[in-house]
Amino acid sequence: MRFTFVSLFPELIEGYFSASILGRAREAGKIAIDYRNPRDYSTNRYRKVDEAMVGGGAGMLMFPQPLDDTIRTIREESSEVRMIFLAPAGKPFRQRDARRLALKESHLAFVCGRYEGIDERIVELHADEVFSVGDAVLTGGELPALMVCDAVSRLLPGVLGNADSLAEESFEEGLLEAPAFTKPDEFRGKRIVSEYLKGNHSKIAALKKQMALSRTKHYRPDLYQRVKAQS
Repeated sequence: MRFTFVSLFPELIEGYFSASILGRAREAGKIAIDYRNPRDYSTNRYRKVDEAMVGGGAGMLMFPQPLDDTIRTIREESSEVRMIFLAPAGKPFRQRDARRLALKESHLAFVCGRYEGIDERIVELHADEVFSVGDAVLTGGELPALMVCDAVSRLLPGVLGNADSLAEESFEEGLLEAPAFTKPDEFRGKRIVSEYLKGNHSKIAALKKQMALSRTKHYRPDLYQRVKAQS
């Protein structure tokens, strides 16, 4: 899988792929990372990429020309690319989106806005999908793009050391993941759930399902109601 980041600050992104699981995946050729800086495509003599908003409003917007030329160049070089914009106004990014993209796509490009965002005409012209990673406004799209990239990358074959770990993760069955424990059996007066220690895997599986339901009901009642309605 190839990932392209359209960003004014690629240095904010690069370090994330230099270590740990994604660093190893990159070294092994499971994923490829590249960057495009819209400043490099600006026809402005000062490489300017932002302008005041028409109709008033605080802050500046990324104006169309540099982004348009950047995206068109990417599309000319890669007919398989899927262009993803990150914005608070987008649809919520879900685990099912990560699975779909990991299964169906070979090249994802993330357009990372800055300032007060991107001229809407660029979104209308070029966005294949627009995702939001939460009901909060950040200073740029780099962090959301990294979140989507991470979620997709770990689902690719060979990226995780133990692919079986994907099966019991949060959201895989519409539920949050059940609590997990490690040694020692007791820590600061808190003991591991006794059934976990007995080795009966069918009982442990049933207990995990019940605890996943309880945790989802407590933290995400919206998900809990959806699961109950489907059962």
